[in-house]
Amino acid sequence: MSQSSSQEPSATAGPRVRPVPAVTRSIAILRLLGRGGAPMTLKAISQELEMVTSTCLHILRVLVEEGLVKVDTGTKRYSLGVGMLTLARSVIESSPFPTLVQPVLDKLSSAANVTAIGVEVAGGDHMVVLALSRSTAPFRLHVDVGSRFPALISATGRLVAAFSDLTDKELERRFKALRWDQAPEFAAWKADVDAVRRDGYSMDRNNYINGVVVIAVPVLNGQNRMTHSLVAAGLAEQLDDVRAHALAKDLQAEAQTLSQLLSARS
Repeated sequence: MSQSSSQEPSATAGPRVRPVPAVTRSIAILRLLGRGGAPMTLKAISQELEMVTSTCLHILRVLVEEGLVKVDTGTKRYSLGVGMLTLARSVIESSPFPTLVQPVLDKLSSAANVTAIGVEVAGGDHMVVLALSRSTAPFRLHVDVGSRFPALISATGRLVAAFSDLTDKELERRFKALRWDQAPEFAAWKADVDAVRRDGYSMDRNNYINGVVVIAVPVLNGQNRMTHSLVAAGLAEQLDDVRAHALAKDLQAEAQTLSQLLSARS
């Protein structure tokens, strides 16, 4: 899922970013091909992105030349190329977080039979999954390494909101763009965000995915800014309040250790 951007400046707006249409369109093509999975024709890509066909073709040719996209000469269909793997590997190898967090996720997943996830907060707009360990429970989250979600969604989103400098007006604007199975009222969600500052963790029960509890804790850098999150997701019937809060405490202990390790390496 994705979150639309707005031209309206926020209270925490950073340096002005000058639009570069070719770059924006290239990224849109890569995300479309990655999201769909199946190879796509030039016509399908240009129509989906509402892009002039000739412009789309020129961009695709450059992406093919760079190895980021490949084209089947027989079917004229485009898909992601192996060059994307090189870029992805470089991102993962440049960050110590995936290596440090994986054994933690494996331990949590095994002990509590939950899907445990390590997330990086990518600016104020999105979060990206960098590592995960799946549970054996009879449900499956639609998440993989590299999955990208709106920054304010689910339990991690409440953390992002709590640790951000966004105004209530900006939070409400972004909140209204989110998709939930059972969307909370903004006032209730804002109360949850306020509770995060007191409790140090966040919990989403049935809002993001009906029947699922998502628990998240922040991983902080040396400046006490949230850079990552540890997340656990399990069936609501499995994680009653007592178990869920106990798991949150376990996550907090692991996150504190990770924060110290990451700060020492920065």
